[in-house]
Amino acid sequence: MDYQNPSSLQQLAIQSLLRDEALAINALQHLPRVLFPPLFKEAFTGRYTKILKATVAAWPFPCLPVGFLMKTPDLEILKAVLDGLDMLLTQAWPRWCKLKVVDFQTTHHNSWQGWAGAEDTGCIPEAIRKEQTLEDLPVSEGRQPLKIIVDLCLKFYKLDEYHTYLLHWVKPRKSSLQLCCGKLQVWVLPVYTVIEILKVFEPDSIQELELNSWWHLGALAWFAPYLGQMRNLRKFSIKGTYENIKRVEKTFLELKYINKFISQFSKLKCLQHLYMNQVNFLTGQMQHLVWCLKSPLETLSITFSLFTQSDLNHLSQCQSLRHLKHLNLSGIPLYHLCFKPIQDLLESVTTTLQTLELEECKLEDSHISALLPILSQCSQLTKVNFNDNYISMPILKDLLHHTANLSQLTHELYPAPLECYDYAEIILDRFNQLCPQLMNTLRAIRQPGKVVFGAEVCSECDKKCIIWEATEEHTRWIWYRPDIKHHLGFGSEARHCLAVGRRGYGPEVCDRIRRGEKKKPQTGNLRGNAIKKLQDGSVKMSRETWEEPERTLTALETELGATA
Repeated sequence: MDYQNPSSLQQLAIQSLLRDEALAINALQHLPRVLFPPLFKEAFTGRYTKILKATVAAWPFPCLPVGFLMKTPDLEILKAVLDGLDMLLTQAWPRWCKLKVVDFQTTHHNSWQGWAGAEDTGCIPEAIRKEQTLEDLPVSEGRQPLKIIVDLCLKFYKLDEYHTYLLHWVKPRKSSLQLCCGKLQVWVLPVYTVIEILKVFEPDSIQELELNSWWHLGALAWFAPYLGQMRNLRKFSIKGTYENIKRVEKTFLELKYINKFISQFSKLKCLQHLYMNQVNFLTGQMQHLVWCLKSPLETLSITFSLFTQSDLNHLSQCQSLRHLKHLNLSGIPLYHLCFKPIQDLLESVTTTLQTLELEECKLEDSHISALLPILSQCSQLTKVNFNDNYISMPILKDLLHHTANLSQLTHELYPAPLECYDYAEIILDRFNQLCPQLMNTLRAIRQPGKVVFGAEVCSECDKKCIIWEATEEHTRWIWYRPDIKHHLGFGSEARHCLAVGRRGYGPEVCDRIRRGEKKKPQTGNLRGNAIKKLQDGSVKMSRETWEEPERTLTALETELGATA
């Protein structure tokens, strides 16, 4: 006798239920629990909204991870799920219903079956769980409020339809449920709008907060008390402030706003990762910030700001930085400051530090030499970034030698040696000669991962135009041209990477292409002729040329090859 395997029988049962909605809905209270997850998944995928709604109302597990299935916001599915929750909230609580958490996050779930079938609140992210007493619960029901967990991205002055509907649905039901936000991102949104939205959420449910709105100091001070309520915040990122106040001397009102904002950090006892990019008011305020940091940080990233000597001194003395894993001070000029505090800070984290980024700090040979003995002791380092600093060839070689014992390094970024420049202009012949020498030095002492040597940032496009990259698989030149106009002689707003090494172009050819000279009929001659045609105007420039220059050049190569 031919028996079907259990999985096939289960699938047949699910398909049978989906064909008859009324039968499926009536059968839910007698349905084996094991069939609920696959039924919900099939109803979700097939958009059987009535079955979806009824399944939510009868869900027999503590957790319903909707976000695992809904990778992008879907308003129709959201309405069906919320209608099911309405049934749950308005009817007598079914004995078999154990639903405590509806999670719309797309993260935290390793598998649908594992989460959906969990028997206890272990499936709920730890920071979301908190002790509940009978006094916290609705007296009439004697049960815990239902938790709804979302990640929220607020951008460009208004919410999308999906999140607007969710927030409007939650407001009149706040007594019966808790809206929790695991991750909150704010982009270009007025502070008063963000505050109104935050009033709907449980503030201590927010674990990650990202502010990218370039608020002025008054707005930050207005927002400050709400930041202080986020007691479970683990990651905080803020980019930019409207006022450009890098000066040490500040007005009384500015100081009042700054102190009100920074003082909130003393309430963030769970903070582990702090990112502050272009936060200009930090200049001269490091003592206050350091005093307010109460929890050990794993990540400190303060970039593109200005430090005073006092700022640097207080940073190195901060007890919360003694277990740092990631340090990023890129874009902070350090050349004019006493470098000893940086040495002291790195010396205190040699056993824990995994990434070190000091890009564009205007460091010179003397600074790098001072770091070498300490750097060689950072045995956990996986990434170093010294790009856009002024380092000579001998010191770069010395730096590479001091990484001999750093066996976990997988990403290394270094500047082109000073010997590659004639004043401010890169000399490609020297660049092509010295970079392989440095790689040979490195390969002689250990097996490197990905190593990049970058030339100075172009003064016209503010991007690196020439990069020398080496990995285990290949070594190549990359000509990064965000604006072809001044590199190849024709206009484009596109930002594309022309990997000239992959087409056999050496630096001499690149230099000749840049100058518009005709190159010899060797490998890549069609590409050179195609570029020449665009330069001399014999091919009409179009929008496609601007947006997709690589495709344009490839098409011209094909045309020239056919007529050759």
